[in-house]
Amino acid sequence: MRAGIGYDVHPLKAGRDLILGGVPIGHPVGLDGHSDADVLTHAVIDALLGAAALGDIGKLFPSTDPRYRGASSLALLSTAAEAVRKAGYRIVNVDSTVIAEEPRLHPHLHQMRDNIAASLKVEIGEVSVKATSPEGLGAMGRKDGIAAQAIALLEAGP
Repeated sequence: MRAGIGYDVHPLKAGRDLILGGVPIGHPVGLDGHSDADVLTHAVIDALLGAAALGDIGKLFPSTDPRYRGASSLALLSTAAEAVRKAGYRIVNVDSTVIAEEPRLHPHLHQMRDNIAASLKVEIGEVSVKATSPEGLGAMGRKDGIAAQAIALLEAGP
């Protein structure tokens, strides 16, 4: 068994769509980044790659590569999951948390789980997505950005 952790944070920016776990969230500002800036999916990617000792999201999908400009993070997640399988691991489970003062994410969590599970080709029961508020503290509490954390458990074998 191997565990990996992931963390990602992006600043909020006007004129961008807010995408979390592949779900478009109606919000006046979105996350700034090279791809669709989906911090939740990026944290899951880093957790998986870390558990398999395959580096991080920047190694697999460099922000300097124009192929990834505006890319769907769910597509990147599918590619990362395939790399993990090719390295000889099976995804046991993924647990994640989005850290945002707003918007309230509870109505979207089930769809985020569905999207991540489908991209990973695992059952929805093997994916957990939670959300928490920083209660006004720090950069996330000031609504400067949104962050996410994830942990992935892998098992050697098919």
